[in-house]
Amino acid sequence: MATGFSRSVSLPNSNPPSCSGRSGKFFHVRSTSLPCRSHPLVSQIEDELRACRIWRWSTEPQSAAGLCAGMIRLELLHLALGDLLQLPQTRDALRRSTGGPSSLSESLLEDFLMFADAYGSFRSALVSLQELQLAAQVAVRRRDKACLASVARSLRKAEKEIASLSSTLSKVSKSADLALAAAWSGSSAEDAELAGIFTEVKAVTVSVSTAVFQATAASLASTMTSVASKSSASWTALKRRLALTSSSMKRMNSSEGTDKEEAWARTASEKLDGLEEGIIGLESGSERVFRALMNTRVSLLNIMTP
Repeated sequence: MATGFSRSVSLPNSNPPSCSGRSGKFFHVRSTSLPCRSHPLVSQIEDELRACRIWRWSTEPQSAAGLCAGMIRLELLHLALGDLLQLPQTRDALRRSTGGPSSLSESLLEDFLMFADAYGSFRSALVSLQELQLAAQVAVRRRDKACLASVARSLRKAEKEIASLSSTLSKVSKSADLALAAAWSGSSAEDAELAGIFTEVKAVTVSVSTAVFQATAASLASTMTSVASKSSASWTALKRRLALTSSSMKRMNSSEGTDKEEAWARTASEKLDGLEEGIIGLESGSERVFRALMNTRVSLLNIMTP
């Protein structure tokens, strides 16, 4: 039997106000095999689905703190799903779905592997960004234009890698639609009900994860728009990246440029410290989601290979 990661401590479940009736549309078929809608676990999943949607369509999810909040909501959703998978009724329904390449269980295993791979890649990119941030700090202190040019190229590469993760998740969404449609066709009421729950969870996972990846990539892309390919322009580009005003740059070119440059270096270091804190928060949040996804996949493997 496969074993999973130790489960992280999660925040208490919240009950956000209703934002959509969409989460209830898959629960119209009731059975004696699966827990009814009033079952605490099913209700908890519905609550977490609503909370994720509220976060997804909130007006200010772009900050590092906002992105971390979204990943916390996603972690709580998958922890609730993991609890549902421990119920004997759920496990029996999934075992009934095995037996073909389009079975619900096989589809879930493949999709959750793709989710986990995406978050694993995201975490790796964030670790690289931490290293680049440290390199930028050193370049600021040493006024090293060549190093800044190298950092700029590496940041551009990291931005492209993170942006590509959204395309990967869009493939998960399409494959999920096809496989779950097959699971609904000719299936029992119990299997259809379970397929509906997973449809909602996977759709929200794609939506929230895409928002996180795209916001992170957009932040890096915004940085890179002002970074020229020539090393001579990289010093100015990094100043723009750290949101220096034009008046500050003019003062740096004055007769008192040395003193002003020292003041800029202090400001730049402070801003880079803030960037580091944001990256650390994103890395921690992505790790929590990654572990929850892996635990869910381990539960599915255990169901299929008792």
